[in-house]
Amino acid sequence: MFKKLIIGMLAIGLIAVSCNDDDDNVLVANAGEIAGGPFEFDVDGEADMVSGITLDDTNAFGTSSTWIVTDDQGNILGLPPTITAVEGVNFDEAGAGTCLIWYARYNGTITGLEMGMNANEVTGDFDLSNSITVVRNQVANAGVIDGGPFEFDVDGEADMVSGITLDDTNVFGSGSTWIVTDDQGNILGLPPTMTALEGVNFDSAGAGTCLIWYARYEGTISGLEMGMNANDVTGDFDLSNSITVVRNQVVNAGTISGGPFEFDVDGDADMVSGITLDDTNAFGANSTWIITDDQGNILGLPPTLMAVEGVDFDAAGVGTCLIWYARYDGTVTGLEMGMNANDVTGDFDLSNSITVVRNQVANAGVIAGGPFEFDVDGTADMVSGITLDDTNVFGDNSTWVITDDQGNILGLPPTIMAVEGVDFDAAGPGVCLIWYARYTGTVTGLEMGMNANNVTGDFDLSNSITVTRNCNTSPGVISGGPYTFTVDGTPDMVSGLSIDNSNAAGPNSTWIITDDQGEILGLPATLFDVQGVNFDAAGPGVCLIWYLRYENGVEGLAMGMNANDLKGCFSLSNSIQVTRN
Repeated sequence: MFKKLIIGMLAIGLIAVSCNDDDDNVLVANAGEIAGGPFEFDVDGEADMVSGITLDDTNAFGTSSTWIVTDDQGNILGLPPTITAVEGVNFDEAGAGTCLIWYARYNGTITGLEMGMNANEVTGDFDLSNSITVVRNQVANAGVIDGGPFEFDVDGEADMVSGITLDDTNVFGSGSTWIVTDDQGNILGLPPTMTALEGVNFDSAGAGTCLIWYARYEGTISGLEMGMNANDVTGDFDLSNSITVVRNQVVNAGTISGGPFEFDVDGDADMVSGITLDDTNAFGANSTWIITDDQGNILGLPPTLMAVEGVDFDAAGVGTCLIWYARYDGTVTGLEMGMNANDVTGDFDLSNSITVVRNQVANAGVIAGGPFEFDVDGTADMVSGITLDDTNVFGDNSTWVITDDQGNILGLPPTIMAVEGVDFDAAGPGVCLIWYARYTGTVTGLEMGMNANNVTGDFDLSNSITVTRNCNTSPGVISGGPYTFTVDGTPDMVSGLSIDNSNAAGPNSTWIITDDQGEILGLPATLFDVQGVNFDAAGPGVCLIWYLRYENGVEGLAMGMNANDLKGCFSLSNSIQVTRN
């Protein structure tokens, strides 16, 4: 092929002379005159042919002819036999430089008329016409790129191109870059290298079409920047062919975050919270949240995040749930309770999942019955009709627990039969709580005298049933007096006292004489004993006479104590005043 040429043309003239000075009538070769051009092309990878060349052969002579293409030094680059062949030569392939087109006529045998020789050195009866100049200017040439086309789904997953190649055989330009445009030529990116180009995530561009180009340029150019249009770049600049990257919009559920969550299945409601949805790239006309088991089986389809955070995962029992967000377009099949989310068909996408682990721990279940209320009156009081709902009960071991209202353990009946055999009357007045307990392995603190709130280990108490033990005492009503005496050394006794004890209750009784501050001055056992008291001996002041009914265990019932400080199950009657002047 042609050598690359430099701009500039030199005409080469060969003088044909007669070989015999004595014969003035001998004809020698004469190439005539050619016209056309001059021609000037850009070496840019596009074919460049000459046209419109003509030959004036009025005075031409020579039995043989040819066209000759040389460089500007006369070196023969081609010998097209006809003008048609000349006009078929692609001068772009010769690269930058200057070519000369000639027409030649010759007679007989000549030497040196061949490719690679110099037209100035041809010998024999040979003549060259004038020459036509073909200047081949070197301009920026981006060459040819290959690869793709590429097609991706915009689904939140990174999409990169690969396998693109550059044929730089005829590439020219001291500056280069890769260019990514939209389908209108607007410049979206200028990755400087092939490595940078293959690092571009086309998914993040959203739906649409991109074009990848390679560019070469020389010197100063303008418009080669982000936001401009590649078609408007000015200067010595060239773009390669383009490779198409189609980005199809498909349903995308986005990304959810929060958790993971871990709950104990213990009968207490367990709800998730703090879940967020990043729907920056989400797409799809319809949406729902989905709760599945760890195999993908659909357990629930809460329509909103609020509905998700209202789900009680404790009620699902032991296991693992997954929370998903879904977007879809049009009709999908299989998106229903009892189906599997992995089998949903249609334009449908699931987000990442959030795990909810539900651990099995001791669970005492729920007991029912009561509440119970008894009078502490010496008659045995037993509970009955207590039931246990053990639907969700768990734990290798169990017991019933009876505590006071502070949680102090009073008893550990092993069975419900043993609970119903407890005589609560014997415990005296107060409040008891009945509980059911389940536990696994070793627990500490589950013993009489300890507090049920302080038991440690895998242990659970049910709800409690209240047993109220009322103090059932009533002193009745006393009457008589009031009495007024003079302290004069003469004994003063009360008389005419009586008691209406028709409504009296309480296994124990006594009379009490106090001063007007409640200090106990005497404890006569009977009415007869009261009427035997000499109030004159007490000196001036005021006494009060009371009647008391009480249960065993009353504290503070002694001389010198104060009746206002009595503790236990008791009742004081009204008082009768005795004034000692």
